[in-house]
Amino acid sequence: MHGRLRPAARREIMARFKERELDVLVATTVIEVGVDVPNATVMIVQEADRFGLAQLHQLRGRVGRGAEQSYCLLVSRPKEELTEPAQRRLEALVQTSDGFELAEIDLEIRGEGQLLGARQSGFSDFRFTRLRTDRALLEQARRAARELAPTLAGSPLADELEQRYAEAELGGLA
Repeated sequence: MHGRLRPAARREIMARFKERELDVLVATTVIEVGVDVPNATVMIVQEADRFGLAQLHQLRGRVGRGAEQSYCLLVSRPKEELTEPAQRRLEALVQTSDGFELAEIDLEIRGEGQLLGARQSGFSDFRFTRLRTDRALLEQARRAARELAPTLAGSPLADELEQRYAEAELGGLA
């Protein structure tokens, strides 16, 4: 099954698989979301090292929906050929099935991107902090900035911050 099939053909294939008329379903990642087949007990993900952590978690969630023991087998290149981020993603998936924990690990691996820019991954513009590990410190700084903001109105610092924020919204600030 793949994404280029007409919706009716996909529904028919899934119905046949669900009714056990088909023992094996070979599919692209089109099955990642919205497939609920309780009798699906084994999934093999080929080239698992090429997928993101969230996508692997979604794929793994397609099995184990019934009462029977289920397995998700991740097939990848040999460990010594994996990039460091790919190795960390696969290890994280083996260590936990908690989606929130996996999201935190993914944030650590990929970086938080720009908070006031267009880049969605990589490390932020923060020089001395990281969103994941310094959350409490960043919240404290945010509260302090909100308390201080009214006293800055009309000052050169307020004008500079307003200009930078406006440029960042337009994608002008890196």
